[in-house]
Amino acid sequence: MFASAYVYVSMFVTAFLASTIVPLGSEPLFIYLAHQGYSLIFLVLIASIGNFLGSLVNYYIGFLGQKTILSRYIKIDNRQFSRSKVLFRKYGNPILFFSWVPIMGDALTIFAGIVGSDLKKFYIYVFTGKLVRYIILALFFL
Repeated sequence: MFASAYVYVSMFVTAFLASTIVPLGSEPLFIYLAHQGYSLIFLVLIASIGNFLGSLVNYYIGFLGQKTILSRYIKIDNRQFSRSKVLFRKYGNPILFFSWVPIMGDALTIFAGIVGSDLKKFYIYVFTGKLVRYIILALFFL
């Protein structure tokens, strides 16, 4: 029992770190564990939740560090930023579904935080995208 708990904790931590700015992928571990016969339902749920929570960390990195990020790393004037903020809030939330895409997904979730994207929409699109990705991976093992 303890051994399988460690396996699922490892999946959670790996998925969490993979969706932050840490250069790590969770898919190899997911595929390995699925191949070893661990519960696909648990793997999908745990990996999706871990991956989502890592993206939430990115959101807060963007939200809390927006002034630092914008002034030091992204050279954008206030007018452009205001326009970007309005456009993202109006049309950009659905793109968060693709937050699972390597590198681009991290940037999307950080940018969502920078512009103060609606958290409810963030939760819906990001979690759904992550869940669908792991379901698709799991379907290869049915």
